[in-house]
Amino acid sequence: MAIKAYDPENIFAKILRGDIPCTKVYEDDHVLAFNDIAPQAPTHVLVIPKGAYTSYDDFALNASDAEIIAYTRAIGKISEAAGVIEDGYRLIANTREHGRQDVPHLHVHILGGTKLPLMLPKA
Repeated sequence: MAIKAYDPENIFAKILRGDIPCTKVYEDDHVLAFNDIAPQAPTHVLVIPKGAYTSYDDFALNASDAEIIAYTRAIGKISEAAGVIEDGYRLIANTREHGRQDVPHLHVHILGGTKLPLMLPKA
């Protein structure tokens, strides 16, 4: 299956260009992280790569080793800085239609600061 082409007009691309403001919590050469504008938990940070990747599979298959390492390490640094490591947190990366991805730019949600409900109902 081919990965859908990247849309440079998605909201995260606009944030990366500075067209739309964000409340930045972390930035390096490869990663930008900011608070979600509609938080679902006391801590709700979005972590995006600066490269044009639509989803985690696109990123894993096409990003450079430097980008992958920076992204992974940034998630750890941000989680630590947010104070959610000790009690726990959730990482979510929604992908395409069935995964309920709203923005077609890879992003991981870091959610924490409270005991979160089950992600899916028990079978």
